[in-house]
Parts: sequence; C-alpha cells; structure tokens
Amino acid sequence: MNYKMIRYTLGLILRFEAIFLCVPIVTGLIYREWQGLSAFVAVAGLCLSLGFFISYKKPENMKLYARDGFVIVSLSWILLSLMGALPFVLCGAIPNYIDALFETVSGFTTTGSSIIPSDVLEALDHCVLIWRSFTHWVGGMGVLVFVMAILPLSGAQNMHIMRAESPGPEVSKLVPRVRRTAIILYIIYFVMTLILFFLLLFDGSIDSGAKHTMGVFDAACTAFGTAGTGGFGIKGDSIASYSPYVQIICTVFMLLFSINFNSYYLILRSKLRDAFNSEVRVFLVIVAVAITAISVNIYLTEIEGAATVGEALRHAAFSVASLISTSGFATLDFNLWPDFSKLILVMIMFIGACAGSTGGGIKVSRIIILVKGMIRELGDLINPRRVKKITIDKKPVGSEVVRSVNAYLVTFVLIFAGSVLLLSFDPYVYTSPMPGGEVDGGKLLTNFTAVTACINNIGPGLDMVGPAANFAFFSPFSKIVLIFDMLAGRLELFPMLLLFAPTTWKRKQ
Repeated sequence: MNYKMIRYTLGLILRFEAIFLCVPIVTGLIYREWQGLSAFVAVAGLCLSLGFFISYKKPENMKLYARDGFVIVSLSWILLSLMGALPFVLCGAIPNYIDALFETVSGFTTTGSSIIPSDVLEALDHCVLIWRSFTHWVGGMGVLVFVMAILPLSGAQNMHIMRAESPGPEVSKLVPRVRRTAIILYIIYFVMTLILFFLLLFDGSIDSGAKHTMGVFDAACTAFGTAGTGGFGIKGDSIASYSPYVQIICTVFMLLFSINFNSYYLILRSKLRDAFNSEVRVFLVIVAVAITAISVNIYLTEIEGAATVGEALRHAAFSVASLISTSGFATLDFNLWPDFSKLILVMIMFIGACAGSTGGGIKVSRIIILVKGMIRELGDLINPRRVKKITIDKKPVGSEVVRSVNAYLVTFVLIFAGSVLLLSFDPYVYTSPMPGGEVDGGKLLTNFTAVTACINNIGPGLDMVGPAANFAFFSPFSKIVLIFDMLAGRLELFPMLLLFAPTTWKRKQ
C-alpha cells in the first residue's frame, strides 16, 4: 500500500474541490447572497489550505497498485462529500449535518434523492441550488477521471484509478495513454453539456404557457443535472412546470448521456458499426418497449395529465428515460400510475444505463452477460460435452469478466437485502392513504424502493419516497445506510467494501 501516494492524491482532491466551489461563489456574487457566499468562501479556503498541507510534498514513489486505486477512489469520494456538505450547514440551508451529507452524497453520486421539502427548495439561495446541481456534473464522469485529465499522477498506473471509478464490468482505453483517454471523455462530456444548455435556453422563445421558463440559471442547473444523470431539480415539481419542449429535450439527452461515451468517440472516428454495439442496441430496445407499454397503459387507464396519446407518450418517454438513465427527474407523479407501469419502472431502475456512461444501475452490459451465461448453462445441461464461450459483438468475453459480473450480482443482492433489513428497524410513522390512520413501523415498499433508488443512483422511489416526496422522514441511522448505498452503487460496490477488509491496509503487497 502506497500511503504517501494516497495522501498526496487526497490533497489534490481537496484542492480541486476548492476550485469546484468557485461556481457557487461566483453565483453568490452575482445574486448578492452574502450569507451563502461567505459559507462557500470559508469552505473553499478550508479545502485549499488542507489540500496544500496534505499534498505539499510529492512522493518519490508514484507507483499505484490495484488496491491503491480502489482505496484512493473510495476515500476521495468520501472526503469530497464530507467537505461538500459543510456549506449547506454553515449557510443554514440544511442545519443538520447528516441531512447535509445525505444531500451532498446524493449530488456527487448523481443519485438525486433529497431531504429538502419542495416548498423549502424554491426558497433556497441560488448559490445553494447551483452547488446541488453542479455536484451532479462533477460526479457524473468521475472526480478522479477529471483529476487525471488535468494532472497525470503516475503514468500507466492511472488505469487502476479509472477502473475503480468508471461504471461497468470492463474498462477500456480509447487511446494508449490513460490521461488522453480522460481528456477525450471530458471533452465529449463538456461539449454535450454545452449543447444541452443552449438548447434549453431556446425555451424562452417558445410561447408554451408553461408555469416556468428556462432562464440562464434554470438552464445551467437543469443541464448539470441532466448531463450527470442526477436529477436535482430547482422547482418543487421537478420538471413538470416547464414546457413540453424542455421535457422533450431532457428526455433525449437523458438517453444520450446513458450511452457509453466510447460510442461517441467511435462515431467521431466514423466507426458507426462499432459505436452501435450490442449493448447500445439492447438498451434502445428496452427503452422502446418500456415506453410503448407504459404509454398504452397510462392512456387506457386515463391517468391525469395523459389524456391524449401525445401526452401519454411524452410522459412515459420522460419517465422511462429518467429512470433507466437513473436521472430521477419527473413530469408526473408515477407513484399514482397503475401497477403494471410501476412494475416496468422498477425493473428498468435495476437495469440502468450502459457501461461507461454517467448513468447508474446494474448496467445493460452486465444484464447481457448474465442472460447469455444463463443460456449457456441451459445448453450445457442438454449437451455437457460442448464448449461454448459467451460472446458479445462476436468477441469472446473473458472468464475474468464473467466471474466479476457474477460476483457483482451476488454482492449487489447481499448489500441490497442487508440495507432493506436495516431500514426495517426505522420506527418512522407511515400515514396510510386508506382508512385506518397511522401505522408505526417501516413500510416494505418504501424501504425496498428507497434502497433501490439509492444503490442504483436513481433518486425517487415509490410510496413515501415517490417523486412528489422526499427522504427527510428517515432516521439518521437509515440515512447513513442509504449514504453508504449511494457511494457503493456509484463506485461499483467493491471499492467501498475494500475499505473494510483488513488485508487492504497491509503495507506489503
């Protein structure tokens, strides 16, 4: 274990967080929000001071081992969240630190689950709102990937960091050098965000009769949340009060940011066949089937807001894009939809986006490998002597990748079940919508979908954590469990678990 390298990298992370905090600082200056501004300036100064103190001396040995990369990524995200929560407390927006930490972790992990009531949300300072949304954009592509794009840490050993932070069963380099790969990824990410921002600004020229119109501030916050597939809205009803134009643009871009960024690089190099690989095709088929099924269901059941075929299609497409991309924005309260539609939404919550995107979930590539593995096992039962490898795009999938996918699924189920069990001890009061009053104790659907939303980095769940509700009613203990789920889900489970393994901290390899 290279402790000096870990210390040095954590110092860099704090220094970069001080730079990230310049966004709410500038916003506070523009809107003259002095209390919020002073809080962000104080935390930025603290991050900068600690960062320089911790990383004042560059280690002689810059070599990173695999476990070093996992530890660096886990500790970086934890430290980033611990410091990023301080401005919320200092400016009084979220006085309770556990609540502030929940909100910050939800932001950086691009989850979008919130403890802030809708009526309080719109009264918050602009600098607080922009920080919530900007954390989505920072966490979307990965904090360490950003650092690697700016400062090369240790040559080829950076791959250990990228592998620990990037979503999906397998990480590949676009070009031979890892730093160039990180730069290319962030250029694509930045350009797509910029395009989205300007498209949202066109909303002001459209007379749609919507309650709210996209100004520069609204467009920036929405672009950050959409690009990072995070879902923090700045209005109490998320995206519902904006025009259909905004909702359609967000739908398209939530899906675009759910696709592996390698595909966009391949498109730029005119390799269209490689860009539209089996994962992308399966992802688009899942989206199309889910939208069609839900549109028909909510139209035939005459759901409020989906009276016409066009409205049903628009709201179904938005909700499917929002949940499969793990963004978590909403135009309607899908908690009120028929069970058939809600079941489809829960299923795509688990499936999630493509590997190498800003989205969460199990990932489509893992689902493909698991299904093909099941088919292979069935074939082996019929013909035990045959030898058949799992292939994707006519390329064999290595046994190590198959093994890691199986291990991921088992670990996912164990963490998921354990989290639901721990939340069941939370003595919050459930107010039943049916006659019978209040019931003490947890509610299975609430706890189940709360964990689903957090570990898959989605945002809203169902029942008491639906799109029209929030997570404020959970106890501090339950919020800590959900915080762990959000971090574990964003970092693909294993980096967080390695922090608890005693062998991780041994000096000798």
